[in-house]
Amino acid sequence: MKRPLITLAIATLVLFPMTVLAEEVPTSPDAVYADVQQSLGGVPTFVKALPKSALPGMWLTTKQLEFSDKTALPGKTKALISLAVAAQIPCEYCIWADTMTAKQFGATDEEIGEAVALAGLTRAWSTNFHGLQVDFNQFKKELGGH
Repeated sequence: MKRPLITLAIATLVLFPMTVLAEEVPTSPDAVYADVQQSLGGVPTFVKALPKSALPGMWLTTKQLEFSDKTALPGKTKALISLAVAAQIPCEYCIWADTMTAKQFGATDEEIGEAVALAGLTRAWSTNFHGLQVDFNQFKKELGGH
C-alpha cells in the first residue's frame, strides 16, 4: 500500500496511523529506498541523507516500533509520548509531526496539552531534585520505595 509523501517525510520521527507488518526488511541501501518508496510513496531527502550503514536499521526500527500496530502501546499513546519528548529536546520537526500524528490518532487538544505540560512538570521537578541535591535513597524511602 502506498503512503503519502508527507508520511515519508516524518517516517523516522513520528508515528503515523498505518499498519506496517514486520516483514523482512532489506539490507542494501537501494533495496531500503525501494521498500520506503513502496511503503510510503516517496523517499525524502532526509532519508537519503542518512548514512548508508545506518539506513537498514533505522528503517527496520521505524517499521517495527513506530509504524506497527502490533506493539504494546497504541498509536495515540506513542505519538503523545513522542511529542512530550520532542518538546523537551526541543525538536521543531518532531513537535510538528508528532502533533499531527497524535491528532490523526484522535488526540484532543486537551490530551496534547496535558502531554506537553507533564513533560514540563517532569523537567521542573528534575531540575529541583538535581539542583537541590535531594538524596535519592531518602526520596525513594519517603515515597514508599526501598
